[in-house]
Amino acid sequence: MQKFTGLCKPAALALLPLCGALSFMPATAQTPPPAAPVVKYDLTYDIISPVYAKNGMVATEQELATKVGVDILKKGGNAIDAGVAVGFALAVVLPNAGNIGGGGFMMIHDAKTGKNVALDFREMAPQRATRNMYLDDKGNVVPGRSLYTHLAVGVPGTVAGLTHALSKYGTMKLSQVIQPAIELAEKGYPVSPSLALILAAEREHLGQWDSSKAIFFKDGRPLQAGEMLVQKDLAKSMRLIAKQGAKAFYDGAIAKKIVAEMDKHGGLITADDLKNYKVVERVPVTGNYRGYEVMSMPPPSSGGVHIIQMMNILERYPLKQYGADSAQTIHLMAETMKLAYADRSEYLGDPDFTKVPVKGLTSRAYADELAKKINPDRATPSSEIKPGQPQPYESDQTTHFSVADKDGNLVATTYTLNLNFGSGIVATGTGITLNNEMDDFSAKPGVPNAFGLVGGDANAVGPYKRPLSSMSPTFVLKDGKPFLVTGSPGGSRIITTTLQEILNVIDHDMNVAEATITPRIHHQWAPDQLRVEKGLSADTIKILQDKGQKVSVQPSMGRTQTIQIKPDGFYGFSDPRNPDGRTIGF
Repeated sequence: MQKFTGLCKPAALALLPLCGALSFMPATAQTPPPAAPVVKYDLTYDIISPVYAKNGMVATEQELATKVGVDILKKGGNAIDAGVAVGFALAVVLPNAGNIGGGGFMMIHDAKTGKNVALDFREMAPQRATRNMYLDDKGNVVPGRSLYTHLAVGVPGTVAGLTHALSKYGTMKLSQVIQPAIELAEKGYPVSPSLALILAAEREHLGQWDSSKAIFFKDGRPLQAGEMLVQKDLAKSMRLIAKQGAKAFYDGAIAKKIVAEMDKHGGLITADDLKNYKVVERVPVTGNYRGYEVMSMPPPSSGGVHIIQMMNILERYPLKQYGADSAQTIHLMAETMKLAYADRSEYLGDPDFTKVPVKGLTSRAYADELAKKINPDRATPSSEIKPGQPQPYESDQTTHFSVADKDGNLVATTYTLNLNFGSGIVATGTGITLNNEMDDFSAKPGVPNAFGLVGGDANAVGPYKRPLSSMSPTFVLKDGKPFLVTGSPGGSRIITTTLQEILNVIDHDMNVAEATITPRIHHQWAPDQLRVEKGLSADTIKILQDKGQKVSVQPSMGRTQTIQIKPDGFYGFSDPRNPDGRTIGF
């Protein structure tokens, strides 16, 4: 029997990446409402083998959504059909992160053409957004303005993204794939213990808006485990989308209600902002690691760039020989992470507005230069690490789900409202919870956001810009064929979580279950702290400290949803760090 234990705020049982995320933040960072008391959780499970299936597989953070996706596959839909159905279903059954009021990224592998597409449906800043909109008259960041007000809301992209994916790469009608979500919203479902805990922790966050309380509260308090969560207005909104497509959301009845919500509370989103929203198909960022081809999201996600950048550095080390979670492996990963996150703070942003040196950052020659800065025996303080110079190498609350079908189509999607329940604001009459993604911009150079990440001018607020993200839906190919589909929620820790999932499979020969339950580590340059999950041996921690690493044992990070494709079928696993997640195949 395997055990996964740790300490975590109650909310984190359903959204673990936020767990402890603010414990190291400087006082100048944006801060959420007071958290609930810390409790101990103990996830014990008998089976660490992956789930096996012959014909297709779906891995999500909520069992009801997983079943929706599998049902679509059984009816003859492809992975894209199932992925879109899951996307809409999670908006109902994982309301703190699943959404149609946020945005995200979808990686698609089209088996017929062999084409790989990075679908960008990230939120956009409203046209009236300005560089200093979150600063007071003295130039200081106003706490909470980019998180818990109507000014925090970016123009949502999820509906445009999901409908675009379906119309171009799916095989079923929108009304077919959205119907399960409509039924779940209309009839309701019992609140799980995990969701009940997160609702309790977000009582203040949600409780300041009558439209939010009308859905998530009962008798003046948040819904409790076992009570039914019914979302009639959300069902109505989804019915409109089923009939009219994305137009209902961006230039119809739903759009009018969103704009009315903004006008009433001083928000910036206008009817023109919604009409002007565009989905962008981008070319995935690609790299090679020990003979495997890795494909992930390009900017405005920083995830793919830095996963490949870090792999380019780490490939020179015999990690398999050092061992998984050995002090030497962890030390080298931590030093590599520092270098990547330092570059992230300087160079990453919306590629439609700023030149992002993707080729330089993912160049092996640049990795060679960065590797020279790594002392294998001693940690380099973050204060001594500055963003590198990739240009000479230029040649010109979040959730994740993975889907694979029998024909070889793949979908990896990470989408988000940002923090738990986003802004906490439900647009009156729509049932749609709105994001607070504007916090992912750099409100002021050098001032951390809610995840402790700092940024500069490349990620400054600007009209119609897309904020920088860490979301990293990722494919790994072997001999040109699909091998691994993975990704994770987790704010700044998405990148390192996804990296470790892949390294555990490739370097350490783990199956996807073992790769998932192995304790994770994270370093993001600032603050200078090596975060580790409970489970590392005291001896390993002591060696890391002797090397100069500032180790902090903190609550869990990441909730991967991973599918591995082998000649005999599909092997998948949902991260037990979220007890509501489930992988199902057929």
